Amino acid sequence: MGPTASGKTSRAVEIVQRFPCEIISVDSAMVYRGMDIGTAKPDKETLRIAPHRLIDFLDPANTYSAGQFRLDALREIESIHSANKIPLLVGGTMMYFRILQQGLATLPQADAALRLELQTRAEKEGWESLHADLCKIDAVAGMKINPNDSQRIQRALEVYLLTGKNMTKWQREHTHALSDYTIYNIALTPFDRVRLHERITLRFDQMLAAGFMDEVRALYERGDLHPDLPSIRSVGYKEMWEYFSGLSTETEMREKALAATRQLAKRQITWLRSWPNVEWLDADLHDVGDKIMKIIQHVTPDKDN
Repeated sequence: MGPTASGKTSRAVEIVQRFPCEIISVDSAMVYRGMDIGTAKPDKETLRIAPHRLIDFLDPANTYSAGQFRLDALREIESIHSANKIPLLVGGTMMYFRILQQGLATLPQADAALRLELQTRAEKEGWESLHADLCKIDAVAGMKINPNDSQRIQRALEVYLLTGKNMTKWQREHTHALSDYTIYNIALTPFDRVRLHERITLRFDQMLAAGFMDEVRALYERGDLHPDLPSIRSVGYKEMWEYFSGLSTETEMREKALAATRQLAKRQITWLRSWPNVEWLDADLHDVGDKIMKIIQHVTPDKDN
């Protein structure tokens, strides 16, 4: 686990080359086809060496929930175990990690009239206003949910208005932990925030050089996608979409995308700090690869032996 641009994929590939592991992606954006450069999806050569499960299988016009991820991940975990290998879950979508390990609360069914009421309010006041209300009701959920994430803001407010309990309390009372497996949690991140920001800037500029604008232009010109879709709300894609919509200049797009990516990394690290039983590793240390290998060696012997 770790924030964006911390080097998770390259370390995971090293592990697969040495140990009998198979990778399951834990990334809410890599599931979408045609979104390769902006999600830092592994290239064909990397996937040949270290195949990734749960990437590149969904059209961007569709939505993908944390609950569906849990079902898919459990299926892949069982498949990997059946082949006498170790599942290696790699990514930065912390909610997916949490729901996989702790379970998913059965939330009350949506109420059409209430949903329409919230959407009407949002049209008049903006989603940031509803997010402010959510923060008063549920500070924990408010911290985790982006002020522009209309889908999750709406659902969290629905749960509270339908049950009288905020989302955090409801989930605490209705979730069930995953207890069938022994889980090892490794957090990989540069301990120096300045260095992390440098990594983020370098990677985004590399994405631009690799054709990120052309990738988003192809999505924009499809005609059936819009900025309220979870795929298009992904960091980088949202800012690029606004650029193609004439809402910003290219320079402004870059600065907004970098700021949004830094905020994403901050939220990811906040999640990790609350995680129990985590082995923290500094991604910038020269021997971080050796340290990861020592941890993995406790799980399974070297496949060469």
